[in-house]
Amino acid sequence: MANTENPQSPDGEQATARAEIGVIGGSGFYSFLDDVTEIQVDTPYGSPSDSLFLGEIAGRRVAFLPRHGRGHHLPPHRINYRANLWALRSVGARQILGPCAVGGLRAEYGPGTLLVPDQVVDRTKARTQTYFDGMPLPDGTVPNVVHVSLADPYCPVGRKAALEAARGRDWEPVDGGTLVVIEGPRFSTRAESLWHQAQGWSVVGMTGHPEAALARELELCYTSLTLVTDLDAGAETGEGVSHDEVLKVFAANVDRLRGVLFDAVAGLPANETRDCLCTTALGGMDPGFTLP
Repeated sequence: MANTENPQSPDGEQATARAEIGVIGGSGFYSFLDDVTEIQVDTPYGSPSDSLFLGEIAGRRVAFLPRHGRGHHLPPHRINYRANLWALRSVGARQILGPCAVGGLRAEYGPGTLLVPDQVVDRTKARTQTYFDGMPLPDGTVPNVVHVSLADPYCPVGRKAALEAARGRDWEPVDGGTLVVIEGPRFSTRAESLWHQAQGWSVVGMTGHPEAALARELELCYTSLTLVTDLDAGAETGEGVSHDEVLKVFAANVDRLRGVLFDAVAGLPANETRDCLCTTALGGMDPGFTLP
C-alpha cells in the first residue's frame, strides 16, 4: 500500500516529495512498485484526476498520474488536463511521458502496434486547452495573451528515448505518424474513421489532446506513446470496435508497454541538461503568472 501525504506543509511550503519525470497513464504503471508515496496536489485550476504516486525507476524520481482516475471514472472530455500538467510540474517534473490506447487507421497498424507520433490533429469540441484564457486565477493574477508554437507538438528528445526503449525490448515501433484526437467517449462512426484514413492520419484516440499543448505552454517536454488496441471502425469490416476489445488488447500488452516506459524513463536526460525547444517555448514572454 502506498504511503500517503500532502505535499503542502502547514505553513504552505512545498514538502520534500519531488519528481523529475511525470507519467500520465493507468494504475498498471505504478501499482507494482515496492515503495510508492501518494500525494495530493491542489492547483489554481482545481484538482487533478487523482493523487500523484511518486516512486523510483532506474534511480529517477517519477510521478505517476492516473489520467482517468484510479477507478477509471473520468471520461476523456471530463479530465482536468490543465490541473494534471500543472500538478506534475509543481512537484518538479519537467519531462512527461503520456501513453494511451488508440485505434489504428491503417491495416498495417493492427492491435499490438506501438506508434510514437510526431504530429497531432485536434478534433475535440469542448475542452479547455490553454492556460492563457484571460480568466483571473484564485490569487487575482490574470494570464497574458501568449501564442505558443505547436508546429512540432512532441519533444524530439523524448521521442528518441521512447523509440530506443521499444527497440531495446524487441518491439519495433512505428517512428512517427499523426494522432487524431476525438472528443469521445463514443468511438468513431465508420464514415468518420474513413475520413480520418483519407486524411492520411495514423491512429485515433481520445486523450492525446490537449496534453501536448498544455505541456508546451508550461515549457515541459511531452512525449506520446500510443498502443493500438483495435482497427478503427472504418478500417475493417464487421461490427467495429468495442470497449471490451480495447481493454482485452491493452491488458495483454500492458506489461510490455510498462517495460518500454521504464526504459524510456532511464533514457531521458537530466532535467538540468534539457536543451530542446520545449524548454524555451514561451520565448521569454511573460505568461502573467508564475510557473510552478
